[in-house]
Formats: sequence, structure tokens, C-alpha cells
Amino acid sequence: MNQSLREQVNDALKTAVKAQDRIRVSTLRLINAAIKDRDIQNRTAGRVKGVSDDEVLDILVKMVKQRRESVQIYEEAGRIELAEREQREIDVIQEFLPRQLGEEEARAAVKAVIGELDAEGLKDMGRVMGALKERYAGQMDFARASAMAKELLG
Repeated sequence: MNQSLREQVNDALKTAVKAQDRIRVSTLRLINAAIKDRDIQNRTAGRVKGVSDDEVLDILVKMVKQRRESVQIYEEAGRIELAEREQREIDVIQEFLPRQLGEEEARAAVKAVIGELDAEGLKDMGRVMGALKERYAGQMDFARASAMAKELLG
């Protein structure tokens, strides 16, 4: 049986601790903390089951997005060393994400979903984005996909 993402993160953390890789250890601990926070939210909401791999993917995608924004802010402020640290954290987090679709692949995926759903205008935007998120979770930047969908539907 395949390991869950949570187990993969824990195994990577053990390896990083043994290798004394500080940035990797701190990033993996941040991932674990975010997963535990979601666990607590789920229990509070009455869902007893642990965090699913889909939820972990969602957490990881958000963590990458936050760090990309930080990299941009640090670079604009001339804080290159902080930007580089954020980029190293992004690299660690992305190890647990599926391969990201390139620009052409993402555009093709958006076109395919629009065709399958017979989407005809911006009124169908929600259905298109819902289908994309269901099929390509963690594989594409949905802000860019949304812009592509608007362009193709508008």
C-alpha cells in the first residue's frame, strides 16, 4: 500500500533530522504543524477521521503560494537571503506535490474541461474551475487557470 502524504512527510523529517539539514527539518515541521492544525479543525467540526491526502495537498499548495508571495516581497525589499530561504522551503514542500503542469499543459487541460462541460460563457466559470480543482489538485496554479478559463470563455 502507498504511504499517505503525512507518512511521507514524517519519514522525510526523520531522514532530515539524521542528516542535520536545518532548513529541511524546520520546513517539514511546519508542514506537520499545518496538518495537525487541520486535524484539530476537523475534530472541532465533528469529523473524526484524520486529514486526507487531498487536504494535505491543499495545505501544501497554500504553503507554496504563501512562500512565493514572500519571495517576491523580500526580493523587492532587497532581502535576498530571506528570499533564498523561502525558495529553499518551496523546494522542500514541492517534493510532496504532484508534478506541476506547464503553461501549455494547463491551457490544454482548461480547454479540455471547457469542451467536456460544454461551457459557453463566464456563467460556467464555477463549473469549469470546480472540475479543474477536482482533477488537477496540486498540479496547477488555479489563479492562472482561472485567468485562462476567463480568456477562453469570455
